[in-house]
Amino acid sequence: MATKRYLLKNGSLPDGSTSDVLIADGLIKNRAANIIDADAIIIDVKGSVLLPGLVDLHTHLREPGREDAETVLSGSRSGAKGGFTALSAMANTSPVADNAGVVEQVYRLGQEAGLLDVFPIGAVTKGLEGSALSEIGAMADSIARVRVFSDDGNCVFDPLVMRRALEYIKKFDGVIAQHAQEPRLTVGSQMNEGAVSAILGLKGWPAIAEEAIIARDVLLVDHVKSRLHICHVTTAGGVEIIRWAKARGINVSAEVTPHHLLLTDELARSYNPIFKVNPPLRTEKDVMALREALADGTIDIVATDHAPHSTESKECEWSEASFGMLGLETALSIVQKTMIDSGLMNWAQVADRLSTAPARIAGYIEQGQNLEIGARANVMIINPGASWTVDRDLVASKSRNTPFHGYELPGVITHTFFNGTPTLLNGVLVETGDAR
Repeated sequence: MATKRYLLKNGSLPDGSTSDVLIADGLIKNRAANIIDADAIIIDVKGSVLLPGLVDLHTHLREPGREDAETVLSGSRSGAKGGFTALSAMANTSPVADNAGVVEQVYRLGQEAGLLDVFPIGAVTKGLEGSALSEIGAMADSIARVRVFSDDGNCVFDPLVMRRALEYIKKFDGVIAQHAQEPRLTVGSQMNEGAVSAILGLKGWPAIAEEAIIARDVLLVDHVKSRLHICHVTTAGGVEIIRWAKARGINVSAEVTPHHLLLTDELARSYNPIFKVNPPLRTEKDVMALREALADGTIDIVATDHAPHSTESKECEWSEASFGMLGLETALSIVQKTMIDSGLMNWAQVADRLSTAPARIAGYIEQGQNLEIGARANVMIINPGASWTVDRDLVASKSRNTPFHGYELPGVITHTFFNGTPTLLNGVLVETGDAR
């Protein structure tokens, strides 16, 4: 069957202009005022913003090994609902994605789901153990063409191993995505170290544990002349180190999560482990520094760190609960709330931070393209004037550990198009093949 044609009428583009957009044959075929196409399905998107499909550089899809919490298919569904057309699957699966076999399995599962691009991230070290390098070259040469490597969940704490990894990836322009956490400073840590942790009697997680690794690694990458990406920055001090490095031309990029743009360690007073996350929620001062850094480009992108967990892993005592929270379906709304509605950023900057820049960092050629004629039709549509209430029982993920349950958030995502085919139509998921 021929792929359907879709004519998006009266949409607002990231630069604020209004235009019709014609989607056909997987591409943006036309973009102009008052397009007429008798064969197209017309969708009136007046009042909504059209953005390039969102790209997440930090997603935990759990498969293989923890299919009780998430699968590539369920994570893809959650991504499509959140406006994403590409997800980067982290390596801390079981078995670990430290060889070509596992990354190719994840890649094929993404293709079978067919709702978006799933790009596996390879482990830096075997078994995420931080000692011997993984099969980096084999993963880079595999059908998954891995270019991003991370031990996320664990820090590559040995500087010699980190240097070797940075040197190795240079030959194919890869990037090491570092989970910045000095492990000896965070043994048994449960939350941000500060006034709240002292009151609650929970072992604190000092900011210096993150900042020390960022400082070490920006110096390493400058020495090696390679590429470094810092995962989920959370501290004002970390922001200043990254700003210093960029001012000196060091090749470092960085991400912030939506939850670190909004939530603070004050929420731990509830002892509700839904707010237990790695790295931890920090102070209001840190949150403000992160917002400013995202706005001025010191922090390059927003990445969700979507971390689904089974009910028994989160609905227990704080000290026993797993670290992590869901993020795909609420990400753009939280960015609108913290960055757009506050006046810190505009929609063109959002398109860059959530689509164009992450695609560029990871080398996803057909993702993050501007909505221009001839571009791949990876498009999402949000109605910024509408609002919705988060309900954990309605998420597409297999897990329910969203910290935003009951929150009223701005911005309703109505449509997502992946390679010209809708995966979300009027807020309803469209499974593979249904819209062709």
